Amino acid sequence: MKPVSTPNAPRPAGHYEQAQIHGGLVYVSGQLPIDPATGPPAPDAADGAIGSIEEQTRRALANVEAVLIAAGSSLDRVVRTTVYVSDVALWPRVNETYAQVFGDHRPARTVAPTRELHFGYQVEVDAIAVVDDARSE
Repeated sequence: MKPVSTPNAPRPAGHYEQAQIHGGLVYVSGQLPIDPATGPPAPDAADGAIGSIEEQTRRALANVEAVLIAAGSSLDRVVRTTVYVSDVALWPRVNETYAQVFGDHRPARTVAPTRELHFGYQVEVDAIAVVDDARSE
């Protein structure tokens, strides 16, 4: 296994790597819509401070993409995602933004409705993607 780390995605806040490469695949840890330059919102931030669900979805997917690039992969090589959403009523808006980001590429996907996500965010995304053989050693 080979860990992946990039300053272009949020740093892990716990005992995990941003991703691990093994067997020709990269396993990307769940990415919240945290801007890696500014970090998570202040504990007393108003709900609007973290952005719309569309903005959050784009940012979470941008974080996934940054980790994939660091691993030698890309969004078009993603084979599977899990999307955690804090309110299933938000799903149509998340799905529309997700489709805009992925375009014609359609990875296998699980949607997992959940009650709360860290820092008050409404979406989190993890992914599995193909990497070049040389990177998977």
